[in-house]
Amino acid sequence: MDIRNIAIIAHVDHGKTTLVDALLKLTHTKIGNERPMERVMDNNDLERERGITIFSKNASIHYGDTKINIIDTPGHADFGGEVERVLKMADGALLLVDAKEGPMPQTKFVLKKAINLGLRVIVVINKIDKKDARCEYVLNTTFDLFGALGASDRQLDFPVIYAAAIAGKAGYEDNLEAMTDITPILDTVIKEVPPPTGDAEAPLQMLVVSLRMDNYKGKLAIGRIFNGRVKKGDTIMHINRDGKMTKQKVTALMAFEGLETTEIEHAQAGDIILLAGIPDVSIGDTVADATNPIALDMLDIEQPTVKMTFRVNDSPFNGKQAGTKNTSRLLRERLDKELETDVALRVEQGDSADNFIVSGRGELHLAILIEKMRREGFELQVTRPQVVTHMENGVEMEPAEDVYVEVPETYAGTVIEKLGKRRGEMKNYAVQEGHAQVHFLIPTRGLIGYRNEFMTDTKGTGILNSLFNGFIPWVQNLSTSNHSSLIAYESGVTTGYALESAGERGQLFVGPATEVYAGQVVGQNAKDEDLEVNVCKEKRLSNMRSSGADMAVKLEPHRTLTLEEAIEYISDDEWVEIVPSEIRIRKQWLSPNDRKKNGR
Repeated sequence: MDIRNIAIIAHVDHGKTTLVDALLKLTHTKIGNERPMERVMDNNDLERERGITIFSKNASIHYGDTKINIIDTPGHADFGGEVERVLKMADGALLLVDAKEGPMPQTKFVLKKAINLGLRVIVVINKIDKKDARCEYVLNTTFDLFGALGASDRQLDFPVIYAAAIAGKAGYEDNLEAMTDITPILDTVIKEVPPPTGDAEAPLQMLVVSLRMDNYKGKLAIGRIFNGRVKKGDTIMHINRDGKMTKQKVTALMAFEGLETTEIEHAQAGDIILLAGIPDVSIGDTVADATNPIALDMLDIEQPTVKMTFRVNDSPFNGKQAGTKNTSRLLRERLDKELETDVALRVEQGDSADNFIVSGRGELHLAILIEKMRREGFELQVTRPQVVTHMENGVEMEPAEDVYVEVPETYAGTVIEKLGKRRGEMKNYAVQEGHAQVHFLIPTRGLIGYRNEFMTDTKGTGILNSLFNGFIPWVQNLSTSNHSSLIAYESGVTTGYALESAGERGQLFVGPATEVYAGQVVGQNAKDEDLEVNVCKEKRLSNMRSSGADMAVKLEPHRTLTLEEAIEYISDDEWVEIVPSEIRIRKQWLSPNDRKKNGR
């Protein structure tokens, strides 16, 4: 069968998953009754809630006599570990670019990976149905980006397609009225993307780039066969990342058909398959010929930049609110399980049996892991994110990021001032149609905790994107915004009477009739000092009437923090407590005497 293997890459929210929907509908691919009709590939609850792709996925469609294997990739740089490895399976890529926004930071990130691998890239300028689309500008900036990333002459001569994926239309010209369906994209893929290379007669070589668990077949290795053939029942050689070789037997072979998998008897060079029979297989391993084993090159994954300490929940509410998993053994097992499928994650033992230092590619990367664990019934506590540093020639190096900000010009001064205090170095400033576009190089440490402040400063109108740049010498005198907390004085149930007076001190995080414990953070103090408040105090009853006694208490709406907001908010002496039903912030030391002692 004629085969094409393509990856779909883009900045977050530029329409990758919507384009896949259009391709599936055009080819009448069965998607299964249990799947939603829109954003079919985002079948994970977290992805649908957030509107972003987090996990790479595979599908296949049949167009004429050609089978096209589609690899949908995440668009956020925090999940770059997914992008780096799955691109190894592709021979070409569809690069989606928004017809208004043009190439964005993550566009640069994923395109750089594709160019380095020598993939044939087809540029799809999507969302041309936007009223303020500017296709010519977007095409020119995309060409400049290819040049800046060192594309070859062949890659610079990229085909261009214009599309409105949500309407299921595409064409070779920027004219939505003349478009009928999405077939120009498929025709271009077959014409421009080369068929898989590889020798079916050579010894077997398959690179494992992803894993999946099956209740009946066990652990499934997902990857592409680069050379050779394999069939069910074959004896193969498993070569792990350390070079250790063990013989195993293939117990099942499967291939992607539409969004489902189907069992097959044999496969050969160019096929993307799922293989069962290797119980201890890991990402980056090679499945090779049993008599002539030759390992493939290892996957090169960029190192983590941010770390947090995970620990079991030891708050006074431990085990009282639907959490079923709250032991260090279960926490360690869950983190080890995540390491099998997330190559960008690192886990180390902390300073005690209950502490684990977890490192990832960014705050969102770790927040998604925490949210998955919360939904699985885990109770845990996490510390404020810190950067991962290392020594080079006796100098301590810390990660830095390119930050691209687009805000209305009236807010540009505030943003520049705030990022300047965080030791951001302005690289470029431009104004276009009333919007300032600013590029900073800033230590990752200075960006932690800033995103929510940025949204407040710009009244929700600003766009901030960041991209890992590299490591720079440790930056001195970096100031981040500090906050002070309102701390519950005693354990109990909050009352409207007590919250009314506490609310005058700052912004509350809890409402009435809420259980709290002494040492829990119940709000943000307006002044620059932590303050204990009694939010459980009840109004004393007497037999004397007072003026206004029957008036209802009027409370300002309290602020409910999301997981990411809580992680960004906390200070070094605070923890976020995560349980299935709630997210709280607490002081590391619940007793005021302990806080004073450790504050010295």
